[in-house]
Amino acid sequence: MIIGSRGSKLALAQTNWVKERILGRFPDAGVDVKVIRVSADTDAEGSIRAGTARGVFVREIDEALLAGAIDLAVHSCKDVPSRVPEGLEIRIIPEREDARDALVTSGRGGTLEGLRPGGLVGTGSVRRQAQVLRLRPDLRVAEIRGNVDTRLRKLDEGDYDAIVLACAGLRRLGLAGRIGSIFSLDQMLPAPGQGALAIATRSGDQRALEMLAALHDPASGQAVAAERAVLRRLGGGCNSPIAVHAALADGIVRIEGLVSSPDGKRAVRDAVARPAEEAEEAGVALAETLLARGGSEILAALR
Repeated sequence: MIIGSRGSKLALAQTNWVKERILGRFPDAGVDVKVIRVSADTDAEGSIRAGTARGVFVREIDEALLAGAIDLAVHSCKDVPSRVPEGLEIRIIPEREDARDALVTSGRGGTLEGLRPGGLVGTGSVRRQAQVLRLRPDLRVAEIRGNVDTRLRKLDEGDYDAIVLACAGLRRLGLAGRIGSIFSLDQMLPAPGQGALAIATRSGDQRALEMLAALHDPASGQAVAAERAVLRRLGGGCNSPIAVHAALADGIVRIEGLVSSPDGKRAVRDAVARPAEEAEEAGVALAETLLARGGSEILAALR
């Protein structure tokens, strides 16, 4: 079995995590990792807004899966388009890591409130940019590119006062100690699927699904399904100013979402709760509410 992965340190950490768990259940299985070059990783001309193109971090890997060059693809769920290519399916969502965002500063314990007026915050996400500016409109936000190590180096060299990264990525890389503070969900909602892995297979590949079945976490799967339903109905990409988070408790899924202008000056936020088995319907209902309350105008202005 061949697992396809991007070549970044984080992508390989995630892919090897999956590989180890497959081998833990099937020790005699031959499992290899194949690194696939993804053009978006080396697109020096790409900008924070070019990232709204759907599937830019998974396209080449999905093409290899469809062509039979690999048997599985391990993606960061937030990078997966709301509509999976025909011939592929995502039925395996392992237990989700922390979905929240973290503020990282060169010193320990940094907070957004503690940044100097006019301080420079680096992020590669329009969603994060919008929410930072809603919390601190006096700050400046600039694009930062590169993998996690590159971004941390730029921060430590003084290019930025702080950067915003996903908690999950830092923890998977063993860099939790770099987290200055974690944004509460009231402060900053994450991207749809953030913190979750999505394992793609070819449609109907029962052998792959049987080997992966034990990795699937139903609660994480339902939460992700609700969030991706919001994204699909709103028509956003992986870097649209759309934020959403779903959680299950006592058989109920509660999903909260936000649509914002990039400068954070216009935003609409709402929440929906439904029985857990209606997770996707809850996501669609939330999306309809956001659109009706002004989200449609905000999104139309970005197109």
